[in-house]
Amino acid sequence: MRTKSHQREYFFDSIRAWLMLLGVPFHVSLIYSSHQWSVNSAEPSLWLTVFNDFIHAFRMQVFFVISGYFSFMLWLRYAPREWWKVRVERVGIPMLSAIPLITLPQFFILKEWTGKITGWPQFSAYEKYNTLVWELTSHLWFLLVLVIFTSLGLVLFRRLHAAEQNQTTAPGWLILTLAVLFYSLCWGAFRRLIFIFQPALLTDGLFNFAIMQTLFYLPFFWLGALAWRNPALKARFVRFNPWTLIGSALAFFAYMANQRYSSGEGWMYEIDAVVSMLMGLWMVNVVFSFGHRFLNAHSARITWLVNASLFIYLVHHPLTLLYGIFITPHIHNNALGFIAGLLFVFGIAFVLYEIHLRIPLLRFLFSGRKARP
Repeated sequence: MRTKSHQREYFFDSIRAWLMLLGVPFHVSLIYSSHQWSVNSAEPSLWLTVFNDFIHAFRMQVFFVISGYFSFMLWLRYAPREWWKVRVERVGIPMLSAIPLITLPQFFILKEWTGKITGWPQFSAYEKYNTLVWELTSHLWFLLVLVIFTSLGLVLFRRLHAAEQNQTTAPGWLILTLAVLFYSLCWGAFRRLIFIFQPALLTDGLFNFAIMQTLFYLPFFWLGALAWRNPALKARFVRFNPWTLIGSALAFFAYMANQRYSSGEGWMYEIDAVVSMLMGLWMVNVVFSFGHRFLNAHSARITWLVNASLFIYLVHHPLTLLYGIFITPHIHNNALGFIAGLLFVFGIAFVLYEIHLRIPLLRFLFSGRKARP
């Protein structure tokens, strides 16, 4: 095990927790948005659609920057194989535990109480397999991507560590923007080639999660590792630049326009990649600077949320579906339904979190960490 101390940066922990917890209002607002989901309200809400789009446009990009940052920091503390084992346990065990305990019951909820999965007995063997991949992976996809990034990190981090250490400069926002723009165009070209020559791959769940999502978020994970490696780059991310706020606002308007006026048979997904990657990059500065200004302090309450955030995210999805199926039809005001949904999901998730803390096996399964003697 390597030894390398590093001062705790509370704002990164807080941002990561809040981004994780934003999954709850994201999915609850999805019920009331104009987007087709497993469960929808009778009438969509414009402001909840905009709210839902805003969260979706940047949240996971920023999350993976923080993941890359912490992953490289931990890589410096452990031998490579030990680091891989520790990281895979912490993300892989919760993912594998959540499949039989959360997403499998969720699959039966969708199959029996919604119209999302119809005609199951008539499905071919591949259709059943592919449906199960989509539904059992479900909202756990980011854990699968983190496992893949951890494996890639065995090679990438070794090369990063071998690079020049005393870096006092960092690329400016224009260079960063052009680099991400170029990568997004490459991603879009790759997807377009698949669409032309092997379109069936784009409906394959495993290919989407393991290849397309991994490639989409790879530059953000890498930027996070670079930010730890290069203090000047980290300082650039943390120091507020008003142009990134303006860029994020313009990108968000472009994102909404693309969602409403493009189609899946056209260039919707390629445009989405360009806009979302650019907005994700610029929102790194907005979120990091805001977090550094307001969240960079130790707090027992925030520590509790940080520790609870992964568990709450894992259990919130079936709770949201149950709320949408059984309660949403009885609340005819969308704003009231949204608030009630948040109270329902968060309230039950908090209780379940406290219960699971008192059961050592569940605590291990949902954290990947063994109980200390």
